[in-house]
Amino acid sequence: MRAEAIAALATQALLQEIDVWPKPGLVSRIDTGSHSDMDAAMLERSALTLEPHFVRLARAGARDADMQTLRRLGIAAESAMFAATDGVNTHRGAIFGLGLLCAAAGVANATPDRLGNIVRERWGASIDPPLPQDESHGARVRRHYGACGARAEAASGFSLLYQIGWPALRKGRLLASGDDNAACVQCCFALIAAVADTNLLYRGGLDGLRLCREIAGAFIRRGGVGCADWSAHAINAHRTFVARALSPGGSADLLAMTLFVDAFQTASIGPPQRCTQEPALV
Repeated sequence: MRAEAIAALATQALLQEIDVWPKPGLVSRIDTGSHSDMDAAMLERSALTLEPHFVRLARAGARDADMQTLRRLGIAAESAMFAATDGVNTHRGAIFGLGLLCAAAGVANATPDRLGNIVRERWGASIDPPLPQDESHGARVRRHYGACGARAEAASGFSLLYQIGWPALRKGRLLASGDDNAACVQCCFALIAAVADTNLLYRGGLDGLRLCREIAGAFIRRGGVGCADWSAHAINAHRTFVARALSPGGSADLLAMTLFVDAFQTASIGPPQRCTQEPALV
């Protein structure tokens, strides 16, 4: 697949993530969730700004670039994001994860189910832990709580994406008779229930993380989007997250990455195949 097509899929995944509603504590077209510094228009502007950078990352993957090259391209993408948002971090985590997946998609004969393994095999050993002087929210949380975060997820080959996110998206489509928004909500809640989200740890500590995982897990166990009143339960969860200023940004990034892998499959080999890995929570 051409680098431009890969980048378009990545950008569309970010735009689709904005459209999903209700998703607890996160920015959508309906409201700004637990965020006072960003809205849907800013997220859209940020996503569109990143498309040419995803092109460069896909081309780098096709050239078998090393991690140093990908890191340099990612830093350039971050700079463009900050310029487009007046310094607001809208998509830093997504740049890292989606950027690596775009690079993997650029590799010859890459298939959707292999993208994570390509990242792990080619660049996993070179994905460095955060530097001691790194004072980003994620780095500080990882040092304080020992949470693995986005780097470990990528180095593992995006195990949460493949074991939680993608199966949940597929099951959501079955439960909701093909309603793609509902399927994305199912995916989002399944990820929140499973991910040690560094954004939640930063905002709410261990108690906040536990609360959010319990709420999301209860939604899934109740039947998720297969319940007639699923939307009301999801909105109530959203209100609870907002009341406590909690935002599962890591899960939102993984939702966008899941949408990218799913779209890459549709674009490259046709309709989704039957999922053989389905975790209990999903």
